[in-house]
Amino acid sequence: MHAMVLKKLGSALEWTEIADRQPAQGQIRVKVTACGVCRTDLHVVDGELPDPKLPIIPGHEIVGRIDAIGADVESLRIGERVGIPWLGHTCGICRYCLGNRENLCDDPLFTGFTRDGGFATATIADARFAFPLSETGDDTSLAPLLCAGLIGWRSLVIAGDGRKLGLYGFGAAAHILAQVARWQGRSVFAFTRPGDVSAQNFARSLGATWAGASDEMPPEPLDAAIIFAAVGELVPMALKAVRKGGRVVCAGIHMSDIPSFPYGLLWEERQLVSVANLTRQDGMDFLRLAPEIGIVTRTTSYPLREANQALADLRAGRFEGAAVLVP
Repeated sequence: MHAMVLKKLGSALEWTEIADRQPAQGQIRVKVTACGVCRTDLHVVDGELPDPKLPIIPGHEIVGRIDAIGADVESLRIGERVGIPWLGHTCGICRYCLGNRENLCDDPLFTGFTRDGGFATATIADARFAFPLSETGDDTSLAPLLCAGLIGWRSLVIAGDGRKLGLYGFGAAAHILAQVARWQGRSVFAFTRPGDVSAQNFARSLGATWAGASDEMPPEPLDAAIIFAAVGELVPMALKAVRKGGRVVCAGIHMSDIPSFPYGLLWEERQLVSVANLTRQDGMDFLRLAPEIGIVTRTTSYPLREANQALADLRAGRFEGAAVLVP
């Protein structure tokens, strides 16, 4: 097999030939057909997340076909199409796992961070954490659903049922979530980098009621806001934009420091919460609904060997929607 491997934090990924791996008990081997490129991959490469496994193969929005199965795997079959997300393993015995909050597990493994991921021609996964996928949709279009879609879905659930929803940072996750929110009958208010007219037009094309810069106030108070951009300065802005009793959800795994702000922005029962990872139930709920919603992902494809270029383009915001690596 071949993979793009991160051998040193802050360095470029290296094209590497690796001996074929065999699945152990409870594992599957998946021939990767598409792997999305997520902002979390940038955080991994840049060393912004603690205690990574090195060397590591990044990538956690994986779509592929099972080509080998380890012992004691009975629910999956050779040739079946599956999706492999960020959460790759949990202990099953800590208070969080036992309390149906496995996303907060005390001893987890994360795909593309503490276990090898999908920037490769093949990968090994815990069979319990692989989502069976139907034959609807092509692999490239499905890949962004495995993280951008899933974390967006969990964030939306935590944001509550408010009808006026703000999305800060209109990238892979927001362009999927905007479609979900519109399907639910909500009004979407999209916030982009100042001056990014292209992204604002993209948001409007997906049904956004309003689109503007992240340093602007929306034309009316929001019921809730979700921050996808890893910019701590947006937290006070979002709190200012939501109504009394409104909720601000920080959806990223990493964010720059949040500046101090007056208590008045939080007062009147506004809430500031974060989202961490996802549960398998989140995945099953969202992937079951996705075909009904009719989500259309905007993707830019790159050959696997061009993973560094895809990461650079993501960092610079050179494409709309999501980047996907194709072996």
